[in-house]
Amino acid sequence: MRPALDGIRVLDLTTVVFGPYASLILADYGADVIKIESPAGDPVRSAGPGAEERYAALFLGSNRNKRSVALDLKRPAGRAALLRLAEQADVIMHSMRPHKMAALGLDPETVLATNPRLIFAELAGFGAGGRYREQPAYDDIVQGLSGAADLLRRQTGEARYLPTIIADKIGGLTAAHAVLAALFQRERTGRGQLVEVPMLESMASFLLTEHLHARHRIDPPGEQAEAGYTRILSPWRRPYPTSDGHVCVMPYGDRHWHAFLTEVGRPELVDDPRIADLGARTRHIDELYSLLAEIIATEPTAHWLELCRRLDIPAAPVNRLEDLEHDPHLADVGFFVELTDASGSYRFPRSPVRLADSSVEPVLPPRLGADTETVLREAGLTAEEIAAVRRDAAPPAPPSRPPGRLDP
Repeated sequence: MRPALDGIRVLDLTTVVFGPYASLILADYGADVIKIESPAGDPVRSAGPGAEERYAALFLGSNRNKRSVALDLKRPAGRAALLRLAEQADVIMHSMRPHKMAALGLDPETVLATNPRLIFAELAGFGAGGRYREQPAYDDIVQGLSGAADLLRRQTGEARYLPTIIADKIGGLTAAHAVLAALFQRERTGRGQLVEVPMLESMASFLLTEHLHARHRIDPPGEQAEAGYTRILSPWRRPYPTSDGHVCVMPYGDRHWHAFLTEVGRPELVDDPRIADLGARTRHIDELYSLLAEIIATEPTAHWLELCRRLDIPAAPVNRLEDLEHDPHLADVGFFVELTDASGSYRFPRSPVRLADSSVEPVLPPRLGADTETVLREAGLTAEEIAAVRRDAAPPAPPSRPPGRLDP
């Protein structure tokens, strides 16, 4: 069975998570993703616990199914090798600020001139034409600019970051489907193109799907002028304490609310105007969530899970992150896979997507530069040219840290 992206070669110059998460998706669909790394490697090779140098947790999370080529793009041999690889590639991705790529002689015009069918994807912090364009961007910065930290302020009273690198991953998801769209268009036109994926715009678009709210209207009524979807922002929107733990319960439709209130002995509330329809419940959501919290606190978690199952009301226990490895549904669908090599065994979540006519067996993330000679030979470089590249890309001594250290 040929993978969906069989024959598609991606040169991935990105680092950290934004770009590697995007190329991970393409690799999971079967693209040959070649991770182009500096002699020091992707910085996240040293982020988090790891049993060996430059093979730490954060790197493992977004770099399976790839090959690694070490090139020093500041040296002529490294740049020349990259341009040779670009001649035969379908996609090149980078997450450097544009002026840095230009300083290396790897601006879009130069690279696209080597291959008119190439998709050149710029994964930037900020879009072209904006005043932030050349500023550095990290997840924390984009969470602040996009309104994500303000969502937490509205809900909790304190501006905070979401405890996940969500801007990087939303940017990565956006980049993956943008590259796929460009590849699909190339099938029709025969031409490659420049693709721009800015993290701030991706994150703002993601959040404003529901949180632009009343401000879709240019001149909203004064009492409806604020952005923010009130049901989502309610401080009561959280797992409910039970008599012995927590439970997630989500009565959403009219039928859910009527059945729940009747079952728990509060039938007088079925005709309460605050519960009449979704609009009314949204306007009074704090009161209703508070009411649910009061009711649910009286019984243990198992009671509410059984009751909601019987009434077909969405409900679930609260998993710890460690519990996911033993979640019965995830076990049923084979969500976690184990891969082994000479250094040990590793656990990974598989791609969440399944294609009936495409299958990719997962492969461990590459060691730094492990595929340099193979890939350059495939591109037609001579033994002398490969030797020059390898001399320029000799890795520096790894940072000194005890195995298993958890970096901030």
